[in-house]
Amino acid sequence: SPSQKEVGRKGRVHLFLCPLLKCTTVAINLNNLAELYREMGRYGEAEPLYERSLTIKEQQLGANHLSVANSLNNLAGLYDSMGRYGEAEPLYERSLAIKEQQLGANHPDVANSLNNLAELYKSMGRYGEAEPLYERAIAIREQQLGADHLSVANSLNNLAGLYDSMGRYGEAEPLYKRALTIREHQLRSDHPSIATSLNNLAGLYRAMGGYGEAEPLYLRALAILSEALPKNHPYNKTGYNNFRSLVQEALETGQVDQMSDHPMTQEILRQLSGLE
Repeated sequence: SPSQKEVGRKGRVHLFLCPLLKCTTVAINLNNLAELYREMGRYGEAEPLYERSLTIKEQQLGANHLSVANSLNNLAGLYDSMGRYGEAEPLYERSLAIKEQQLGANHPDVANSLNNLAELYKSMGRYGEAEPLYERAIAIREQQLGADHLSVANSLNNLAGLYDSMGRYGEAEPLYKRALTIREHQLRSDHPSIATSLNNLAGLYRAMGGYGEAEPLYLRALAILSEALPKNHPYNKTGYNNFRSLVQEALETGQVDQMSDHPMTQEILRQLSGLE
């Protein structure tokens, strides 16, 4: 029969695990409710729940647990959405540090944290700090997930968007194109993410004055969105407004000869020219 010491030790472990399990379950439930409020735009209600969840995890699991890193990331994401960038930054940084320590520098979850911090820097206009983080995220995802993984496409798209914002159009173009190619390979042809890539590349060409190159991309994006989403979906409205702005710019800059005879293009041109 087992010694009294062993029974006692097992008993103590048992008594310790029960409140730990209960507490971490409470933390998870708080986090899930906070996520729901965040998705509904009820940020003020989400914040104290995220904070309470984080506190419980830190107390029960330790300050460097991966679950703590996830809570830090979630609270940072909330602050990011609220434009409270100064409060988001140290939380994203701490989350990244924990993940690097626990998972190693080249883990896909580390790439996710790098991407989030880079997005924050981009929102703050700190482009020089965002760029190396995006580049590191791409390198990790390519190495760990493969060059044609959708996460790689997302990273390429984000870095291209940074270059786009900086006016470095020549560097943005091949990244947008590669992101589009990956999405075309991995997703069905009418997936909204393909429309997003088409729209981004079209916007780049428009910024460069390449109206003739932008037009078919916008039109293809519109065709995908109208098939994939309800007619009154905001993405459809945004897509149409982007295209209308392109035609208007071409008209105002005397570049209408770049445009095709596509019915939608010609219809918008008639409206803008006041011929209707």
